[in-house]
Amino acid sequence: MQDYLDPINSVGMPELTDSGIALEFLLTTKTGIRNLSIALTETASPALQKILRTQLDIMVDLYFEISELMVKKEWLKPYDLAGQKELDIKSAENAINIAQLDLFPKDMNRKGMFPTPPKK
Repeated sequence: MQDYLDPINSVGMPELTDSGIALEFLLTTKTGIRNLSIALTETASPALQKILRTQLDIMVDLYFEISELMVKKEWLKPYDLAGQKELDIKSAENAINIAQLDLFPKDMNRKGMFPTPPKK
């Protein structure tokens, strides 16, 4: 990608962004489940245990909702290791491509590429 500001280079970006956000949400939820589980086993107060258990149940349900969405959208393939490997390789390649973008291109002239609002 020579010019990341050129609109043609944004083709497919919404899908990549959505899948990346969903994966981050899934991993954060998983971490929350782990932390709630630890807190539940370390708590002596029955009232607090009840609250933590309720929150844990909610987090587990949320985790499964996110993972089901990701499987449905084919952003996650837990039963197809070869397919998941391809997704992971594509994700890594995209991360490398984004990291290599020239954020300050020499030619910053965008005249004629975007609609210009009328002058009043």
